[in-house]
Amino acid sequence: MTNDSMTAMLPGPLFSLSDLGSHRHFLVGFSGGLDSTVLLHQLVALRAENPALSVRAVHVHHGLSVHADAWLAHCRQLCQLWNVEFIACHVVVSPDGKGVEASAREARYQAIETVLAPDEALLTAQHLDDQSETFLLALKRGSGPAGLSAMPREMQFSGHALLRPLLSLSRTELEHYAQAAKLHWIDDDSNTDTRYDRNFLRLAILPELKQRWPHFPRAVARSAQLCAEQEQLLDELLAEELEKLVQPGGSLLIAPLNTMSEVRRAAILRRWLAYLGAKMPSREQLKRLWDEVAASRDDAMPCLHLAPWEVRRFQGALYLVNPVMVPRNTCLLWAFPLEPLQLPAGLGLVCCCETSGKGLVVRPPSADEKVSVRFTAPGVLHIVGRDKGRTLKKIWQEQGVPPWKRGGVPLLFYNEELIAAAGYFITQQGEPKSQKWYFDWRQE
Repeated sequence: MTNDSMTAMLPGPLFSLSDLGSHRHFLVGFSGGLDSTVLLHQLVALRAENPALSVRAVHVHHGLSVHADAWLAHCRQLCQLWNVEFIACHVVVSPDGKGVEASAREARYQAIETVLAPDEALLTAQHLDDQSETFLLALKRGSGPAGLSAMPREMQFSGHALLRPLLSLSRTELEHYAQAAKLHWIDDDSNTDTRYDRNFLRLAILPELKQRWPHFPRAVARSAQLCAEQEQLLDELLAEELEKLVQPGGSLLIAPLNTMSEVRRAAILRRWLAYLGAKMPSREQLKRLWDEVAASRDDAMPCLHLAPWEVRRFQGALYLVNPVMVPRNTCLLWAFPLEPLQLPAGLGLVCCCETSGKGLVVRPPSADEKVSVRFTAPGVLHIVGRDKGRTLKKIWQEQGVPPWKRGGVPLLFYNEELIAAAGYFITQQGEPKSQKWYFDWRQE
């Protein structure tokens, strides 16, 4: 499409290049619906005037509709017409108790994350009416100011900027643009199904509110902005205090929280979780975090699940951990120990080397010893530097290894003898005499 023909089709710009900040490389989330079609069309128009811009589009095929293949074909054809690189991602939506809407959104963003180029900003097509829906859904859930902040115009997404340049425009304005530009878009039949909360608000509630109060969406947007500003102010006021409480590695000291008011403590806990990238807990979850984990008895091993994370307590601090699930009876035969061995559950790999100076120094296996890696060791163990024998549990306690990490530490065995625990200790049976190997654990 030429610059002249593109310009001739434009009814007037909806946003300018300056609204996109310093970004010049864009990936557009493109469903083929009205909103994303308008967004992509506007980006293509800006590219015609600014050749340095690069625009790509990604379409996520959820497989939830019998029309999904036709929608993908429509989007691909439109991108070919507009000379936009097109990426199709196929995903499987598994509700897992979250509901179809939430699961589809999660799968969509996970897929988009995998195709973003290092220097790209992600553009999505949410508009003013979407903002009202998001605000009301947060209100329905009983959210506080953070939830009622709804959607920001710009935020971080997996190390990239996520921009919503249409957020101040109503759907009616987008429809007028699309009609004037003679655009064609997809009408998703599921958008009329009021069993979904967002559709119920869009079709049954917001029209009534806008009929009574025409400026309702813009008033909601102002309220969302005020909530966002309040949250930003709290972030600034609590930043220094939070910094003092967060330890190297991200754990949070518990003792200073005991002297705080419940409100202040909750605000600190929320910001600690946000700092570590966790999903915001509900009010009930936050109360359980304090009562069941932070304030539990000293000899307990409390745990609160905030999927996919767990909140744990250890030695006077709270930890947000990604649990490692390795079956206790796992035994990985290591036929060629001078070649790296990949570990399960994202634990990385272990390697043995005859010349490297990294890792624990152990003796090499004899010809009749089979090498394996396991994750538990029975009986009494005798480790280098200790006179008396100890169980593995006692050794972990003495070395200050948190309980949730213990089951993921690779243990090097020769036949049925424990030789070393990667990164922690060597047994007396593994101590080198003359020849030596270096046993190293490279975590991902």
